[in-house]
Amino acid sequence: MRKPPPKLDAVDRQIINALQEGFPLSPRPYAEAAARLGLSENSLIARLAMLRDGGAITRFGPFFDAAAMGGAFCLCAMAVPAAQFDAVAAKVNAHSEVAHNYERAHQLNMWFVLATETAEEIEAAACAIEADTGLSVLRFPKEEEFFIGFRVVA
Repeated sequence: MRKPPPKLDAVDRQIINALQEGFPLSPRPYAEAAARLGLSENSLIARLAMLRDGGAITRFGPFFDAAAMGGAFCLCAMAVPAAQFDAVAAKVNAHSEVAHNYERAHQLNMWFVLATETAEEIEAAACAIEADTGLSVLRFPKEEEFFIGFRVVA
């Protein structure tokens, strides 16, 4: 059973918004990021864990532009029976090629991105997910790139 969305306080919103703009590349990146936010390093790490564990964020880590590095990526969608959603999500997310995965209120209710070193590996990963789940994976290769900023407001 899915958890209800967490309640975010002003500090949680500040963290989510600030860290989308970049993360320091330094010997102590969490300490540096925390200082910019007026927090201690341990407090920032604990809050990130709470945000992840509570479902406000699905992961915390770098986003690599696979195409810019010579790789490939593809937006994918699946129609997953509601009763199987969590189990299917776990199977999909177990594949290292899955960059992120979101639930949508639509017949195609699971959307995720595959990122691989080659275009051929996209097809192999999608086929592996189909074999693991018994469900079809629709592939939507990128035709044009858009950047949509995301901000959490009060």
